[in-house]
Amino acid sequence: MKIPIVLGVAGLLAAIGLGALRLAGEDGPSFARIRRLTNGEIALTLSVTNGRTYRIDAGSQLAELSPIVSFAANATSMVYTDLTAVFLDARYYRAARLEGTNLFTGDYFGTTNGSVIVHPVNHATLLLNWNGKMIYNDPVPVAGSYASFPKADLILVSHTHSDHFNTSTLDGVRGTNVVIIAPRAATNSMSAALRALTITMNNGDSTNVMGLRVEAVPAYNSYHPLGTGNGYILTIADKRFYFSGDTGAIQEMRTLPNIDVAFVCMNLPYTMDSTNAAGIIRAFAPKVIYPYHYRNADGTLPDFNDFKRRIGLDLQIEVRLRNWY
Repeated sequence: MKIPIVLGVAGLLAAIGLGALRLAGEDGPSFARIRRLTNGEIALTLSVTNGRTYRIDAGSQLAELSPIVSFAANATSMVYTDLTAVFLDARYYRAARLEGTNLFTGDYFGTTNGSVIVHPVNHATLLLNWNGKMIYNDPVPVAGSYASFPKADLILVSHTHSDHFNTSTLDGVRGTNVVIIAPRAATNSMSAALRALTITMNNGDSTNVMGLRVEAVPAYNSYHPLGTGNGYILTIADKRFYFSGDTGAIQEMRTLPNIDVAFVCMNLPYTMDSTNAAGIIRAFAPKVIYPYHYRNADGTLPDFNDFKRRIGLDLQIEVRLRNWY
């Protein structure tokens, strides 16, 4: 494991026990503390203003900083853990306050054609923003509403179970020129108006839409018969995003090619446990893995410390744990 050197625009910073450092002007955020954790990750503590929106940029060279995350502050001190730092020799950081209303926040992934921002919502629902296009994955009713989010340009539906598919929600989030992609069973369960907006895809099908490529891949186990649901690979510029849908640790996942970012289910009894998920993730080795859909039927959650240990560091797979519940 590499021990990263942590750097800031004001000069070399010690990784442990830092004092406050302001990086964005007197009215901007400040790093109250930057410390290296025992596993090599970097914990950034920011002093912020409750209710404001902020972004953290990072890079291995000061001249090449790029966004890694943005968030709306719900306290005056916020902690962000930079997992990527484990695999790097050096790391620079910068923080800035963002202006505007209803700002779309989340994790940033740079591509050759703009950044993709990933925003987890709940369970299997997540949103992506890319060059002004909004992509919804398995939108279903959640506490509150989607009112603060832009309407969908593209919606991916994995299968018909109620925690992944809800026609009222589809009607509520769809934009004027939306394209919906769904398996046959989901299309058959839609209204005529929604069906008219839908491209039906079976396992193995692919299509190009809005400058993106979408591939439908198998997702199945004893609770989800083969062919009734899809996982999806979404190619955005040079980055490939994989959404597992509901599936077991199937052979088809082991050979998924060149996945940059993966969202993989792991709950019992309906998908797979975290041990099997870790094994399958190591097999296809995405650069970044988000566990999602991880609450078990009895309300318990996986042991993520054990999960991360099983993923290991040797393949340089970054495990991003987010609050989906």
